Amino acid sequence: MKNGITRALLDWYGRSKRGMPWRGEKDPYVIWVSEIMLQQTRVDTVIPYYLRWIEEFPTVYALASASEEGVLLLWEGLGYYARVRNMHLTAKKIVQQLHGEFPRTPDELQELPGIGEYTANAIASICFDFPAVALDANIKRVLARLVDLDEPLANKTALNKLEQFAGNLIIDANAGDVNQALMDLGAMICLPSEPICSICPVQNYCVAFNHHTQHERPVLRPKKLIPEYQVVAAAISTSTGNGMFLLAKRPNGGLLPGLWEFPGGKVEEGENDLQALQREIMEELDTHISVDFMLGAYKHAYTHFKVVVRAYHCQLQGPPPKALEAQELAWVRCDEMNRFAMGKVDRLISRDLCSSVSE
Repeated sequence: MKNGITRALLDWYGRSKRGMPWRGEKDPYVIWVSEIMLQQTRVDTVIPYYLRWIEEFPTVYALASASEEGVLLLWEGLGYYARVRNMHLTAKKIVQQLHGEFPRTPDELQELPGIGEYTANAIASICFDFPAVALDANIKRVLARLVDLDEPLANKTALNKLEQFAGNLIIDANAGDVNQALMDLGAMICLPSEPICSICPVQNYCVAFNHHTQHERPVLRPKKLIPEYQVVAAAISTSTGNGMFLLAKRPNGGLLPGLWEFPGGKVEEGENDLQALQREIMEELDTHISVDFMLGAYKHAYTHFKVVVRAYHCQLQGPPPKALEAQELAWVRCDEMNRFAMGKVDRLISRDLCSSVSE
């Protein structure tokens, strides 16, 4: 049966695989870049970023020699910035310690920053024909339906069953092609909520389809409630009104390290926005401000929490700010802000701020 699944899957893949700029590539640098970008990000979002990235950093040597600011700016908007920092570190390690050559086995690849088991198996199988199974969310869903797995995917025993089943699919087959075929099947047909079973190339082999349980697979654990925090941010101008605003570079080790932001923080219980702004600016900058008006409110979801950020146009009223918590501070004109890498919310604030200044 498993050889039949593999044949049907690869026949379908040969006819129907998605057209993506990295598809068909064997260069491990190219596959690595695409796989890291695709983590928790949709393909249609990734493609323009990937094309710009390869144009700017066509080789691992180009990435290794790039500045952190340049790397962060090119990544801006993709989110999950730990990915790009690890890419930069890995590129330097490959160039400095491995003479520009990517390791060829999953175990060796996993020794590099930011490369986990799935990514290592994908690179090794696609680029070096290594017989490894790459289990991402799409592939786990496909396999769970094929075997009608009635255990939560988070269970180790469940993953072991899927790995064993998938391992048999790559016997006497190109593991890279099988992995990519399973990825495409999960992205195009074996969808999370509404699988299109009527056109599935492996329908005859799908136990969940035959048991009418495809909508119940995979079994997932209930999602935890995600907390939402109220946050304030200050776009601080000088009292002289010279058109410059204060940006702070976030510290290393926390959320979004190295990115630039408008100073501020969480609204604590019992505080209003004005009180929170004054406290945060004193704690972060050892100065105080006056608040003119609200620029806007911005919602954003991170992996484990959500925020609602309200940004205010403010004026400096105290002594020169000190970088008590930030790596550094910078006074920046609106026409310079695109040179400073920011997270999504701060970029939106900067655009609304500059729009209000130009009116």
